[in-house]
Amino acid sequence: MSQPPGDPDQPPSPYEPPPYGQPYGQPYGDQPQQPHWGHQPPGGGQPPYAPQPPYGQYGPPGEPPRPRGGPNVLAVLSLVFAFVFAPAGIVLGHLAKRQIRQTGEEGNQLATWGLILSYVFTVIGLLACCGWIGLAWWANSDSGNYR
Repeated sequence: MSQPPGDPDQPPSPYEPPPYGQPYGQPYGDQPQQPHWGHQPPGGGQPPYAPQPPYGQYGPPGEPPRPRGGPNVLAVLSLVFAFVFAPAGIVLGHLAKRQIRQTGEEGNQLATWGLILSYVFTVIGLLACCGWIGLAWWANSDSGNYR
């Protein structure tokens, strides 16, 4: 059996409801106790956090934001010409890479993808032309045997 709520030596039983007027979760004693779920800062409440910087400000104050003019034009053209005329895409991709290295513009990935696709399509085109020429030569060589 449990002890009556007025006994100061024994803590109340957690299985019995609190006396009338006492909210659930509060002990029967005079002082409310903090739950012991981990580290509690002195004085209770939330632990202190560092203040957040104002929204939208990056870097040291007073430094003007770097103008963003978009990606390098040659890089975009390299990617476009990879699908239109791949050898031109190769030339434009290499020019774009050099320009981006010198000026620090954006668009390095566009130029890289333009180069990759241009080289792939150029190789596929060369293989297709060689295959077509080989097929025409093979077809022409068989026609002379039927005299």
